[in-house]
Amino acid sequence: MEQIEIRQARRLALYCAGLLKPEWQGLPKSARGGGASARQAALQVVNHFGYLQLDTVSIAGARSHALVLYSRLPGLDINLGETLLQAGEPLFEYWGHEACWLPLEWYPHFQFRRDEFQSHPWWGDLIREHPKVAANLRRRIQDEGPLRSIDMEGRGSRGWWDLKISKKVANALWSAGELAVLERKNFQRSFDLAERVIPQALRTRQLSEDEAIKALLKKALSTHGWASTRTLTQTWRLVNRGPQIRRLLQELMEAGEVLACGLQQASGKPQAGWISPQHLELLPRLQRLRPNPEQAVLLSPFDPLLWDRARVEQLFNFHQILEIFKPAPQRRYGYYCLPVLAGEHLIARYDLKAHKKQGRLAVLGAHYEPTTEKFSAGGQKAVALKALGDYAQALGLRCK
Repeated sequence: MEQIEIRQARRLALYCAGLLKPEWQGLPKSARGGGASARQAALQVVNHFGYLQLDTVSIAGARSHALVLYSRLPGLDINLGETLLQAGEPLFEYWGHEACWLPLEWYPHFQFRRDEFQSHPWWGDLIREHPKVAANLRRRIQDEGPLRSIDMEGRGSRGWWDLKISKKVANALWSAGELAVLERKNFQRSFDLAERVIPQALRTRQLSEDEAIKALLKKALSTHGWASTRTLTQTWRLVNRGPQIRRLLQELMEAGEVLACGLQQASGKPQAGWISPQHLELLPRLQRLRPNPEQAVLLSPFDPLLWDRARVEQLFNFHQILEIFKPAPQRRYGYYCLPVLAGEHLIARYDLKAHKKQGRLAVLGAHYEPTTEKFSAGGQKAVALKALGDYAQALGLRCK
C-alpha cells in the first residue's frame, strides 16, 4: 500500500478543489469579463466537481452555491450563482451530495436513486397517499406548463417541516423522477415534466447500478485527491451500501483506476484510503510549489473542501463547525462563519450579516487561527481582512 503525508494530502486536496493551480486542470482562473464567458467558467467549476450543493441561507450576502463559484473565479458577479440553472443550460437539479445542481450528462447515473426515492426519503410514500394531489399537479403542469413552488395550491406553511401538501407531493414527484426543475428564480423552483427538461437520450440511457456508482466513486476521488472510503461514499450520500462500495473499490483497484493509499498519522498507524495513479504521480510537482500565504479568499462553510469536517481537522488542523442550529449563547464562533483560506492554510473565520438595503456588510464575529506561516507583525489579520474587503466589494457593500 502506498503512503503519503498530511502535507501532501493537503496540497492535493487544494489542487483537486480548484484552489491551487487551477490552470493545471484546465480550469478557469477568473470570471472577469462577465457575460457568456463567466457563465461558461462557472459551468466548468460545476463539471469539475460533478455537483454544486444548494443552500437557502443568504445571511452573509450570498448563498453557498454562489460562494463556491466566487472563491474560485475572481471577478465573478456573485448574482450569476443564483441564475445558473436555466432552461437550456447543461445542468439539472437533484439529490447529489445534498440537493445540488449537477452536469446534465450525469442524469443517467442517478437512476438508482430515482428508483429508491419512489417513496420520498423523508416523508414516505406521498404519491400513493395523496393520489388526487399528485394527479392534479401532473395535469396542471402538462396543460399549463412549468409551475413554481410558490404558485401551488394548498394552505400556507409555517416552515420547512410544515410545507403545504402540494409542495411536498411536488418534491416527491421530483425525487421520483417524474418532474424536473426547469429553473430557479429568486431561489424559487419551477417544476416541469421530466420529459420536457431532460433530453430523451439521457432519460433512456441504461446504466447498471454498479456502473453508476463506480463512476461516482471515481468522480469523488478526482475532486478530493486522497480520500477515505467514508469520504467517497459521503460525497454522494451512498448510505447502507458498505459491502457494495468495498467490492466496487476493489474492482477499481484491480483495474488500476485507483490505488490503496494510507495517510500517515502521529500515532504511526496510517489511515486507510485511496488515491488515483495520476494524483500520486503529481505529488512531487505539488510539493515544489510555494503557495502564497498573502493570497486569501473566503469560503462557504459548505465548500467541497470543507463539508467533511473530520477531514478538515485532519488535513488543516482547523475546527470546522456549523452553529446555525445552536442557541446563540452556545455558539463558539457564530451563526454562519465563512473560513478564510490563505495559501494552503485556513487562517481565520468571519461571522457576517449583509444589510443590503443599508449597503453594508456587518462583521458579527472574527476569529484568527494559530498559524505556522511566516506573516509579518499583524500580517495574518491584514491578509484575512483583505479577503474580507474583496468579498464585500464583490457584493457591492461597505464592510463595517
